[in-house]
Amino acid sequence: MRMYLLALNPTDSVTEGFLPAAARLGLDVTILTDQPPAHRDVPPRTEVLECDVHDFRAVINRIATHHRPDAVFTNSDHLQTQAALAADYFGLPGKDWRAALRAKNKGEMRRHLAAAGLDAVRSMELAAGQDPSAFAAADLPYPVVLKPREGVASEDVILAGDAEELVALAKEIQARRPDAALLAEEFLAGELYTLETLGDGRVRHVLGGFHTTMSAPPVFIEERLDFVAAPPEPMVAQVSAQLDALGIGLGAAHTEFVVHKGRARLIEVNYRVIGDQCDLLLARALGIELFEHILRAHLGEPLPADLGARRDGAGRVDYALADRAGTLTAAPTATDRTVDGVRLSYRPLRDLGEAHPYYGTNRDYIGVLRVTGTDRGAVDRVADDFVAAERWEITP
Repeated sequence: MRMYLLALNPTDSVTEGFLPAAARLGLDVTILTDQPPAHRDVPPRTEVLECDVHDFRAVINRIATHHRPDAVFTNSDHLQTQAALAADYFGLPGKDWRAALRAKNKGEMRRHLAAAGLDAVRSMELAAGQDPSAFAAADLPYPVVLKPREGVASEDVILAGDAEELVALAKEIQARRPDAALLAEEFLAGELYTLETLGDGRVRHVLGGFHTTMSAPPVFIEERLDFVAAPPEPMVAQVSAQLDALGIGLGAAHTEFVVHKGRARLIEVNYRVIGDQCDLLLARALGIELFEHILRAHLGEPLPADLGARRDGAGRVDYALADRAGTLTAAPTATDRTVDGVRLSYRPLRDLGEAHPYYGTNRDYIGVLRVTGTDRGAVDRVADDFVAAERWEITP
């Protein structure tokens, strides 16, 4: 059986998750990408073909002129609609392209939820190239969050306190991203959580979630995520109703939401498995073959009624962050160890000697720490001890 995998740059989810899972399932994999040199190191039974993966017509043509497909899959935020359209064209299991588009286009997500009577968030969109001064005339409840309408990973997401600041920030983003539509929406107060789900188009399993610790405003950077094996049922019910309205069904979904006074309000839906190595922690904490389950769903196989996930798992992910521009001059090396029954993995995300600007986004990550066990206190103790003992230095 052959699976076509649409990809941009390689990610940990693909290299450590999906490609090994595909090999265990005996799948032949063809990676379609517009960046072939970035995919030089691939496992056996994997080939790499160049393709304009942002264009669903190019994807369909590349597949049609190659081997017959059994599945079309992607874990990229940017390529979900294209993969869904290609799968539908070839009569294969796939996500509803409309749901994929709603998840990617945050303005459309807001409109759809409001039309369904589930949540109304005051917002305004600015088309690519439109004069940001239009924001000043809008009736927005400050502070507001300004973001690219179809952005990811906290890139150019920032809090604006008033109309003057909003217009100025919009001009700055337009200078960097002239082709991006922008969205300004009311700031949703509350604690930030995620809900991780997996469906086969008939049933949708709740895998758990994370409680997210964010950086101080005006930027929004995830600093730490604590695994929550059993999110409170009222939160799950509210989020699930909104996912139903959006049409989120087949495959994995990573949903971010805030809870304030018992009300769950969506921030965004990433219609793929959670990233930044949280998926690797999720698979370990649950004790299931997470990536195989996701691929099987895209092959049209029904998920089991019970995934066999353990419910006593505890875990946390910490990110080492650069707080200034400069060169990385000190940082720990890759580490795997077990301490008091707790499994710890640390992976550097920058090499010593690398120089970077300060981004104010997830691109400031220097390294990622994953810790899992069955005792929350032990998990926190091992993680805190590692962070206290190690040293990260940025030299201007």
